[in-house]
Amino acid sequence: MKNQLLHTPDGVRDIYNGECKKKLYLQDKLHQTLLKYGYHDIMTPTFEFFNIFGSDVGTIASKDLYKFFDKEGNTLVLRPDFTPSIARSAAKYYIEDDMPVKLCYLGNTFINSSDYQGRLKESTQCGAELIGDGSISADAEILSMTVESLLESGLKNFQISVGHSQYFYGLTKAAGLSEDEEENLRELISNKNFFGVEEFIDSLNMDEKLKKLFALLGNFDLKDEDLEGAKQLAAGYPEILASIDALLGLKEYVRVYGIEKYISYELGLISDYRYYTGIIFQGYTYGTGEPIVKGGRYDHLLEHFGKQSPAIGFAIVVDQLMAALTRQNIEVPVIENSSLVVFKQDAYKAAITRCMELRKQGTNTEMVLMDENKTKEDYAQYAEANRIGRVEFIEE
Repeated sequence: MKNQLLHTPDGVRDIYNGECKKKLYLQDKLHQTLLKYGYHDIMTPTFEFFNIFGSDVGTIASKDLYKFFDKEGNTLVLRPDFTPSIARSAAKYYIEDDMPVKLCYLGNTFINSSDYQGRLKESTQCGAELIGDGSISADAEILSMTVESLLESGLKNFQISVGHSQYFYGLTKAAGLSEDEEENLRELISNKNFFGVEEFIDSLNMDEKLKKLFALLGNFDLKDEDLEGAKQLAAGYPEILASIDALLGLKEYVRVYGIEKYISYELGLISDYRYYTGIIFQGYTYGTGEPIVKGGRYDHLLEHFGKQSPAIGFAIVVDQLMAALTRQNIEVPVIENSSLVVFKQDAYKAAITRCMELRKQGTNTEMVLMDENKTKEDYAQYAEANRIGRVEFIEE
């Protein structure tokens, strides 16, 4: 037990000093971007009843949840995913609303998975949910918010891959795949094993048009002509055709927003979250092997909580974004209006008076009793290390 006193459990960590300041600054920048789009803050509980994240909801697998019990014997879980919590809240508090509801949030999620070795099991997310609007315009607004949020963080080189959940569903339905075959294919795609996907396709008996549609799963950057060609091939497959039409329509809105350089289209994009019903997307940059942002449309999730309403949202994984910024040598510009007042014991009255003046002026002021074994240069270095702008010495 003694060995654990100074250590944290696997998958969690302390954030302190300059890193903590940078993270708080970054979170505020992201949050302010969401507010600019007219979204309103919501806070949901850190833990909820188990059925909020049950298997029928289509979120994190039960084995990966942190579960415990309350005094009544109810099974509770630490929140692994914000979207079901927001959906529950929206169904409860906006049940009668027939206008779009725009909500944003900032908080931590918890996933207890052995598959996440070396990764954080507690991570911070900043995101938004647009409820009550099933239009392509809403899809485009969410993508625009995503791009603008990442740009506001200081990130310059990133890509948002956009796909559609119904493309994969339409393919498996048209090919008549069994549940096991579908899971096998899903795993191959998730692992980016497109050689395995090709072998899988060749093993099936299907017409050439459908085979060509399957082959598009390995294309990471579909151009207009690729999507138009896919549309021709999908003429006899309604779900596949609808998903391609949705992406083609979305491209026009993306151009109006002027964010097309950050958006690519990938029909092979799939998500572990089974509640997605429309576009899905993930954001990537170099310096991190994990997505820095995830999102998509989930038009049936709120029905689980008693409200029929389309919805779409996204979440930025702040910890992954921080890691990417650090590895790309992009400085988070934490600029503080701060002072350090160093005083001798006999000058404590003057020091307290000076600190109170500075704080009233809006300056963050730290007061430190002077150590005779330290020099003024030592205190200057301390101030620099802690991003303190000014140092004052009060000796009498």
